[in-house]
Amino acid sequence: MGKTSDFKDIKEKAIKSYESWRQSEPVRIIVGAGTCGRAAGADAVIEALKDELERRQIKAAVTRVGCIGLCYLEPLVDVVKQGKPRVCYGNVTPDKVSSIIDGYIVGDDPQSDMLLGSIGDEAIDGVPKLFDMPVLKPQVRIATRNCGFVDPEDINQYIARGGYTGLDKALKMTQEEVIEEVSKSGLRGRGGAGAPTGWKWNLCRQSSGDKKYIICNADEGDPGAFMDRSVLESDPHTVLEGMLIGAYAMGATDGYIYCRAEYPQAIKRLNQAMVQMEEYGLLGENILGSGLNFHLKIKEGAGAFVCGEETALMMSIEGNRGMPRPRPPFPAQSGLWGYPTNINNVETWANVSAIMEKGGQWYASYGTEKSKGTKTFALAGKVNCTGLIEVPMGISLHEIVYDIGGGIPDGKKFKAVQTGGPSGGFIPANLDHLTADYESLASAGSIMGSGAMVVMDEDTCAVDMARYFLTFTQSESCGKCVPCRVGTGEMLGILEKLCADESKPEDIDRLMQLCTTVSRGSLCALGGTAPNPVLTSLRYFKDEYDAHVNEHRCPSLMCKELISFYIDPAKCKACMICARNCPSEAIKGGKKLIHVIDQDKCIRCGVCLEKCPAKFSAVIKLSGDKMDVPDEPIPVGEA
Repeated sequence: MGKTSDFKDIKEKAIKSYESWRQSEPVRIIVGAGTCGRAAGADAVIEALKDELERRQIKAAVTRVGCIGLCYLEPLVDVVKQGKPRVCYGNVTPDKVSSIIDGYIVGDDPQSDMLLGSIGDEAIDGVPKLFDMPVLKPQVRIATRNCGFVDPEDINQYIARGGYTGLDKALKMTQEEVIEEVSKSGLRGRGGAGAPTGWKWNLCRQSSGDKKYIICNADEGDPGAFMDRSVLESDPHTVLEGMLIGAYAMGATDGYIYCRAEYPQAIKRLNQAMVQMEEYGLLGENILGSGLNFHLKIKEGAGAFVCGEETALMMSIEGNRGMPRPRPPFPAQSGLWGYPTNINNVETWANVSAIMEKGGQWYASYGTEKSKGTKTFALAGKVNCTGLIEVPMGISLHEIVYDIGGGIPDGKKFKAVQTGGPSGGFIPANLDHLTADYESLASAGSIMGSGAMVVMDEDTCAVDMARYFLTFTQSESCGKCVPCRVGTGEMLGILEKLCADESKPEDIDRLMQLCTTVSRGSLCALGGTAPNPVLTSLRYFKDEYDAHVNEHRCPSLMCKELISFYIDPAKCKACMICARNCPSEAIKGGKKLIHVIDQDKCIRCGVCLEKCPAKFSAVIKLSGDKMDVPDEPIPVGEA
């Protein structure tokens, strides 16, 4: 398509192209091929589909889309027959492809063990609506509205679903009017700090400078977080449109997307989208005849967690080592190469295009008084329905864990949820009535962060989890300031001693002192928030710390140096299964001889417990206690 200054022409041609694609084949097969889908085997499913269709000479188009959010059901395959709703299947493997083709594509019978539901207004007898699933029904999809619905490599599909309408509207408004609309929406930064987006934009707009920059922070580094990656892989144009709107509102002519190199598919699709935008006159000089000139580049980050901090991120773009600098001056005053700069994360930009299309008041109708709109979360950990969710601010943690997440696997008890990644904190199960919004989470000692939400069950040790998160932040410290560089190392050392049964009672007080010093004295938010997992675990699970120090016991039976494995002589059947699988040859015994674990050789790996048949349940796991068992194998029946 040649460049044009009339968005109406672009939209008409895009819709025509999209409709032509929709009608090109009698059957369209849509496969979720984001990183989660591919990791679950989507590529093999696609090859099996193509091979089977070709072998049977069935006309059908196979299209890759991004993640709709149901990561626990990947690979996902949807089938659309002309004039009928989109039928969705989950947990598809190559050997199940034939049954889908026979059942629905050929036989017109959608019933299947893999069937999840249908998408569309037309009902199919016996087929539930996909969005009536408990995991999807409470969700409100704004930032992720196109994820799983458009081919991320086809700009026509994005435009046909309303894409770039928000940009077209914005270019007919003044800069002040655009910022006012964003302010009216109540949108706050979704990268963690939660600063009002309209306020940040206005600061940058009012700053003087020969040039201004805007940046998309896609350096998603929290363990368990994958929201930004999913959006960029599934719907890159919604982010790019938001950046164009921001560039116009703030008077920026150049921009960067700072994306970690570990996201190759996201980077590939961003590059493809930018080429298509240039072909449509949506990027470059005089965009849509408005006089807006905007050029965009991708900067691949090396995966340093500290580069998620905006001043360190700018240092990295400039070609320097990513290290934070003191503020003021703030980026809006003096940012990239000394010019006024605005930085928002992926999700923030993804919301902007929808806000401009439908209005600030529409967006503000979701959420709470102070936390407007929706929030995406990467729901991970000990929960049945893991995946990407987008919910209105103000939904309770209980609803997220149980109604959307499907509860805890294997009937285990819900213990806590970690929000905000390594910079966040633990919220215990008895506070699951708290709501997912900035103020509520902060009141519990945690933060919203970028949206990582890790669920923990009764088998999770609070001390060990605090150690895990601090291991991450300590290793990611840039080392520029002493409180973070030295203090996090000292904190980690104490936690490691606690988990290794080497601690002393005074270590707890020392740990609290270090938390205060590191939090108050660190230069940037990496160090300033690093103590949060420790502080909240001490606040809500102090009894576990006391058990580790005073009783030499791990209540959750997780810390290796504090647990022991024994074989119950009354239950052992001398089957030899545990002995054959023990990697350290610590189990003594033979046929008709009750087994005994040599505690000096035991490496506490738990293989014996895992391999012992459930009908016997002869292996016992203990902490802080000893079990009275024979020192040497004895004949069965003599115990």
